[in-house]
Amino acid sequence: MLNVYQRIKWGYRATGLKEEFGAMDGLSRRKMVIAGGALGVFGALGVASPARARSLWTWEPSGSVAGKGAGLDPDWVWDEEVDQLVGSVIDRGDVPRVNELLRTWTRNDQPLPDGLPADLREFMEKARQLPSWADRDKLETAAKFNESRGLYLNLLNGVGGGMLSTAIPREARAVYYSKGGADMEDRVAKTSLLGFAVGDLNAYRPDGKVVVEAVKTRLVHAAVRHLLPKSPGWSRTSGGQKIPISQADMLVTWHSLPTYAMRKLLDWKVPMKSAESAGYLHVWQVTAHMLGIRDEYIPASWDAANAQSKQVLDPVLARTREGVELTDILLGQLAEQTSPGGIDRPLVNALARYLVGDQVADWDGIPREPFWEKAIETAWPKLVAFREKLIPLPLVPPLAWTIDEAARQYILFYLTKGRGTRIEIPETNRPG
Repeated sequence: MLNVYQRIKWGYRATGLKEEFGAMDGLSRRKMVIAGGALGVFGALGVASPARARSLWTWEPSGSVAGKGAGLDPDWVWDEEVDQLVGSVIDRGDVPRVNELLRTWTRNDQPLPDGLPADLREFMEKARQLPSWADRDKLETAAKFNESRGLYLNLLNGVGGGMLSTAIPREARAVYYSKGGADMEDRVAKTSLLGFAVGDLNAYRPDGKVVVEAVKTRLVHAAVRHLLPKSPGWSRTSGGQKIPISQADMLVTWHSLPTYAMRKLLDWKVPMKSAESAGYLHVWQVTAHMLGIRDEYIPASWDAANAQSKQVLDPVLARTREGVELTDILLGQLAEQTSPGGIDRPLVNALARYLVGDQVADWDGIPREPFWEKAIETAWPKLVAFREKLIPLPLVPPLAWTIDEAARQYILFYLTKGRGTRIEIPETNRPG
């Protein structure tokens, strides 16, 4: 789901990891991006606990790409057109046939498959069109920026966005109780797909895949909105939310990706031109539109994005049993599948804690690792400075290369995890 979860064969050139990892033929692109967030890329969302409910909606639509709007609280706005449609597709038993047909739809410029139900085809033809305000030059700048900063962005969207997503109560619960929660390896792979597509060099070019993955994700969100209210587990923990994945929920997830990532890049003093910063925001603005977020809610600038994030993301972060369990599964998979010779769990824990900070890490139940926490805090800024040619090699402590290898192992973990995975419309919730 929007944190929501995708894939196909991509070359790894778009993530800027070619020199880092060497040739990786056969790896699918979706695995490359963290993610999307990897767990955070865009996903199904649940409700914040009453103790950490978000503040009253006051963000002005004048700060959006639309420049105007009704100013409605996005917590009470969903995606009515596609919700009704997908509910009908599920109820009439068309999901298996639709999923089979959509497996063949893999490129932005590819016609929709023959045989799709007429109402679904009509919606998808409209949904695949870029907004009138999309700027091709900015999208190309973003693609080059994603390539040159791939290591940082993959790490932030993967570990960082993933750990943020499990501290978002609505998202953690929706992921946990929806069908994907029963198989977190598959869930992680699907979560990565959209993020990989956004970070690809040909993202919005004809041979790219963002449009495909975004439209499929929008359909999945609608399916979850139809199915999840029927889950007893989710209903008991939803904090009173009747329908998941509202526009507010999607904005929360959106901010756990580009807004969070840009803040960290600035914290790390990664040099960038104003055009690169603007392009990176633009590719995510367009992607938000393609995922069904209304233009009146999509921030028009980084200042507007930061202001909105403080209102919708920061106040809802909290601990949940489901979030702690998902975090442990994710970090455990990483340590398990990259060893021996890979990353030990203490280093995995410390890296995740460094990326999201102690408060979020505590909510996620990530153990303290004093040695590695101090090592990363000391070495990572110097490693970034060396990569950006700001300091000479002798100033980089030797332990920094162990941390650097851990970061690359994490990305490789996601690069290989989603092979053969597809974003598909679910028919059921999590069993049991």
